[in-house]
Amino acid sequence: MPKNSRLRNYSKTFKTVRRPYEKERLDQELKLTGEYGLRCKREIWRVQYTLAKTRKAARELLTLDEHDPKRLFNAPALLKRMVKYGLLSDEERELDMVLQLTTQRLLERRLQTKVFKQGLARSIHHARVLVKQRHIRVGRNVCDVPSFCLKVASERHVDFANGSPYGNGGPGRVARKRAAQRAAAAAGGGAADEDSD
Repeated sequence: MPKNSRLRNYSKTFKTVRRPYEKERLDQELKLTGEYGLRCKREIWRVQYTLAKTRKAARELLTLDEHDPKRLFNAPALLKRMVKYGLLSDEERELDMVLQLTTQRLLERRLQTKVFKQGLARSIHHARVLVKQRHIRVGRNVCDVPSFCLKVASERHVDFANGSPYGNGGPGRVARKRAAQRAAAAAGGGAADEDSD
């Protein structure tokens, strides 16, 4: 029987840059990487690719007539999705505003950024570690993807996971180890006093 993995469709998730050594772009990417605690430039390119596809859809809809059935069907759906993910406010609900979206606006919606902004982590890098180590939940579900794009409705449900030592869970591995060492030292100290008598 043939393997199904060869039959799956995969699409690109990012697009590499045309001019790899352009100084202004390199400086801007390095600044974004540090500001949002990203792992590599590919995370920026992935957001830029998503943004490019969204803007392309908006541009195509703007070229159509206002009463075109395709525009009447797709434009409200696109704008609703932008508002649902907090990329546009209700006042900015127009196709022209989709064209003005920036990379920073999308990076602000990441789970890693929200964990830091809500004060659950000490730094943006600590926020990434907390997410990857499954200490953060969104609603009832633990999420370990730092690039998870948060909806406006689920933004207030970001909190520590129930099983996490930071939340309601028991002590972590290091805390348990230190407690065992203290207990052993106390038991060893008590045994040494009995031997001296």
